[in-house]
Amino acid sequence: MRSSGDAPHIVVSHVDKVFPGAGREVVALRDINLEIPRGQFVCLLGPSGCGKSTLLNAVAGFALPSAGSITADGQPVTGPGPARGMVFQEYALFPWMTVADNIAFGLEIKGQPKADIAATVDRLLAMLSLGEFRHRYPKDLSGGMRQRVAIARVLALDSPIMLMDEPFGALDALTRRNLQDELLRIWSELKKTILFVTHSIEEAIYLADRIIVMTYRPGTVKRDLLVDLPRLRDPAAPEFNALKRELGQLVMEEQQRHHNDEIRVAAID
Repeated sequence: MRSSGDAPHIVVSHVDKVFPGAGREVVALRDINLEIPRGQFVCLLGPSGCGKSTLLNAVAGFALPSAGSITADGQPVTGPGPARGMVFQEYALFPWMTVADNIAFGLEIKGQPKADIAATVDRLLAMLSLGEFRHRYPKDLSGGMRQRVAIARVLALDSPIMLMDEPFGALDALTRRNLQDELLRIWSELKKTILFVTHSIEEAIYLADRIIVMTYRPGTVKRDLLVDLPRLRDPAAPEFNALKRELGQLVMEEQQRHHNDEIRVAAID
């Protein structure tokens, strides 16, 4: 874990999230409490329906809590803001823009000088090995390259907090591992605070300083675990696999709860 010793970068305090539904409300999150130090890499882990993405969206300001509060760098989160950059699973690139134009877009909206924008774009194209693709359009890129562009676009805004919603979930295993290594390199170099949603236990262990295991709905914190393994981590190492078994048991318990709940609801219907 890395921390500058000052106040937590992200504070989630007694957060609930309730969605209205036909006939009954859906309690997605209940009494979530987290403090994330500056520069820490945190993974949210759990089965589908545990509220991982809901919590991430709340921190992003896209879906405000029904109760409780969230602060980022000491400021209340009341909506989306440039201090929190979001990387989605589906890339969210503008198809009519080239790679370079996609990366530059946010800086142009902010009204930065053209020379500064060009320098930032050039730096990020080099950092993410995208230089030869600068004039290509998203349709001409592989999934891995599209995700590199999406990450570069967030980095262009220099957000101190990066929020990532299963960004590598749709990629093949080799591309996924390559981008995981790229992300770790960028994180180490730029000292970002990262909150990363995944359903992959191995991915969480490979990437994170800290893993938050969430329960099936309503989502609560089941286990808050520091990953005390040296980097770069070897998925074949005994310590890695011991932690994988421990986390697997925790997630399986919640998957079973999910299964039992589906059976109960089907019986009621």
